[in-house]
Amino acid sequence: HMEDPIQLKEEGNKYFQASDYEKAVQSYTQAIKLNKDKALQAVLYRNRAACFLKKEEYAKAASDASRAIDINASDIKALYRRSQALEKLGKLDQAFKDAQKCATIEPRNKNFQETLRRLGADIQEKVNAREAAPGSQICYLRVQKMFEILLDENSEKEKQEKAANNLIVLGREEAGAERIFQNNGVSLLLQLIETKNAELILAAVRTLSGMCTGHKARATAILHYLGIDNICMWMSVDNEEISLAVCNLLQAITDCLLGQGKEEHHGKEEAVVLDTKKDLRMITMRLLDMLVSKKVSGQGRDRALNLLNKNIPRKDLKDHDNSRTIFVIDNGLKKILKVAGQIPEMPDCLPLTENTQLTASVLLNKLYDDLRCDPERDNYRVICEEYIKSKIDPQDMDKTLHAIQMVSGVLQGPFDLGNKLLGMKGVMEMMVALCGSEREIDQLVAVEALIHASTKLSRATFIISNGVALLKEIYKKTKNEKIKIRALVGLCKLGSAGGTDYGLRQFAEGSTEKLAKQCRKWLCNTSIDARTRKWAVEGLAYLTLDADVKDDFVEDQLALQAMFELAKTSDKTILYSVASALVNCTNSYDTKELVPELVQLAKFSKQHVPEEHPKDKKDFVVKRVKRLLKAGVVSALACMVKADSAILTDQSKELIARVFLALCEDPKDRGTIVAQGGGKALIPLAVEGTEVGKIKASHALAKIAAISNPDMAFPGERVYEVVKPLVSLLNTERDGLQNYEALLGLTNFAGRSDKLRMKIVKERALPDIENYMFENHDQLRQAATECMCNLVVNKEVQERFVADGNDRLKLVVLLCGEDDEKVQVAAAGALAMLTAAQKKLCSKMTEVTTQWLEILQRLCLHDNMEVQHRGLVIVFNLISADKELAKRLVETELLEILTYIGKQEDDPKKQHIINVARDCLTRCMDHGLIKPLSKA
Repeated sequence: HMEDPIQLKEEGNKYFQASDYEKAVQSYTQAIKLNKDKALQAVLYRNRAACFLKKEEYAKAASDASRAIDINASDIKALYRRSQALEKLGKLDQAFKDAQKCATIEPRNKNFQETLRRLGADIQEKVNAREAAPGSQICYLRVQKMFEILLDENSEKEKQEKAANNLIVLGREEAGAERIFQNNGVSLLLQLIETKNAELILAAVRTLSGMCTGHKARATAILHYLGIDNICMWMSVDNEEISLAVCNLLQAITDCLLGQGKEEHHGKEEAVVLDTKKDLRMITMRLLDMLVSKKVSGQGRDRALNLLNKNIPRKDLKDHDNSRTIFVIDNGLKKILKVAGQIPEMPDCLPLTENTQLTASVLLNKLYDDLRCDPERDNYRVICEEYIKSKIDPQDMDKTLHAIQMVSGVLQGPFDLGNKLLGMKGVMEMMVALCGSEREIDQLVAVEALIHASTKLSRATFIISNGVALLKEIYKKTKNEKIKIRALVGLCKLGSAGGTDYGLRQFAEGSTEKLAKQCRKWLCNTSIDARTRKWAVEGLAYLTLDADVKDDFVEDQLALQAMFELAKTSDKTILYSVASALVNCTNSYDTKELVPELVQLAKFSKQHVPEEHPKDKKDFVVKRVKRLLKAGVVSALACMVKADSAILTDQSKELIARVFLALCEDPKDRGTIVAQGGGKALIPLAVEGTEVGKIKASHALAKIAAISNPDMAFPGERVYEVVKPLVSLLNTERDGLQNYEALLGLTNFAGRSDKLRMKIVKERALPDIENYMFENHDQLRQAATECMCNLVVNKEVQERFVADGNDRLKLVVLLCGEDDEKVQVAAAGALAMLTAAQKKLCSKMTEVTTQWLEILQRLCLHDNMEVQHRGLVIVFNLISADKELAKRLVETELLEILTYIGKQEDDPKKQHIINVARDCLTRCMDHGLIKPLSKA
């Protein structure tokens, strides 16, 4: 059978579509067993839940949906499926909660609104019935029964699963949670946790989470009963699902203690005075202890760091109380520094994952940012300095290494503080000594520290002046790839930090290609650790400034694939480096225009004028874009956009937006971009970020919107989010191409549905569109008129034409008289639509300009059949609207024109035109204005 979870998922989807739910379940189950990727796991559970719903196995559906929700709390499909399953299981309260979440995430979705209304009514009915029934005894028996099934080793697996799911569901309801709690449930749940059976442990932990959510007294009691040491121990087990579930449990307890759950009033417990501050400190201390414990797995360490990151710094700086941060600095800053100072290659290293040290740097940064005054910051610095000083020992290189690694860790967190630490007595000397050491590990740590120190913000002139020499020396003499690559990146970075690529050029003696080839080799070599390969990407981010390097890189499919793979890891630097390399390869940076005067001057004084590199010319760039698309760049970018905001900075977003815009250049490629998720990925880039980033992303959206079927490019509610970015491009500060493509996109949207037309009106686009209808530029005027032609179908837009005190109608009538055929077609179309929909506009049309009649006659005699047809329809609308108006028209040359056209022989090519003319004449006869036609 297949071993690839993605293929299995596709197979499951096929079965599901064919209504073979049994087989679909088998495929998804197989995929779940084989799959390692978290996001895919959520999709698989969510899809399997859909099958169980169809099979009416609601407990299983709820359980699978919960697993998807554990991975991503705002997975709207999973939430909705769980809501449906819970409703079928009679758990209306919880079904309501899930539906409420769905409605909060997508407020415009009618389906969710409807579900909420229905469930609300059902719950009310149930409450009324319950007050009449003595049912409380049953619930108690049910709880006991469930525990019996779960704790009996001989129970059938099916029964156990059902009981476990019921328990989780009960724990989430106030009444159920209280029942479990009052009936010795916590000790029974503890027994389940001790069974060593992963499924039962998960069920128990999830039940406890439900019981703790939003109930301070119960959460406190559970915390004390289980014991924080136990909780921390479970959190560091090697099973990812359990570790995450325990982490969520501790978060639920912490939320209660911080008072961030919903405020509850339980009369009888008010008497219990809870010392929440003491409990919070106890939890905090234990998490800090976990950071430095050898017994804790790398994953457990990450969970502890994440909980600290999430709960210690203030959520809102207006809140003046930063005592939690002060407590952590006084009691645990050294522990965090110890994690940052670990050296993975050393035998005594604590167990770490790839993210542990980065997460520690993020925590150092968050704590530092949470401080309120200089004395607090000085205290933080002094603790760091003293701790680092205690490690520097020229006699003991291993100890010193940790000190330098710590400085590296701080440089990746609060950079200014790191800069100050570099200035400490002994630190620089040690870095130089380590660079010259024979031991590879010494060189490795020193080079990394040099790299983190050498950015544009660096105050350490020492680094910029001496770093190049140190790194060149190391690059030349080392045989170790790990060190060579880091030295190379250091040289690239120092080159750009020093304001020139001086270091690089001189060092590469003109062969950046050679260095880049080396980087690509490292990148593709999967036997090298991921950290080292990330440096290779950073090297390429600098080296791709050279056009020869760009061309070689995009030809190397393996290197591209390897880079895209790394881009999926959650690391700020990597995202930025990958995005930079792609911006360089697609030439989507802002080109510095050469000022012509300077060029003349340079020629005159025989100075060298920088020539554009031949490979930066347009056809080379186009070729590179095509290669990247073929290599799957869109999927990689779409994946990068989903990263957490702490990792995906506004700077990176802007780079990604630039790349997307370059990719969208050729209309032929836009279908591919949409198919690979590009449309969806661009929306968040257009909504927030830097000004430049938002404009570039909006422009890319406009390019896609202009030629794609909106239902395909932006399925569901997404299409409405695209309107605002498009409208933002109508701003006169944007360039003509942006205005034009935005108008094309809006025209396409306005032709789709009235809901979209309403949204365009709501975003205040009409005044801008009208401005462009006046524009001197032909294409802009034409695009704006076509857009208006589609918008006038909307009642609200029509009302604006009917309203007094504006020139809208006059503008459209005059545009019908333009020489530009395309403008005429659109304007006549709008006028035909308006006069058909609003009788008032028929008479108003004759009042807005004296040229109305002449324009109308010209339309009716136009060579272009489309224009002619629309002109005749307008005449028909005027005649039908009002007898007086018809009379005025009959007294003009229009009658001759109508008669001339109406009397023509039938002709399939222009039958529609002849018919409208005949209809006009018939109307005039009905009004008694002309005699019946004699066939003269």
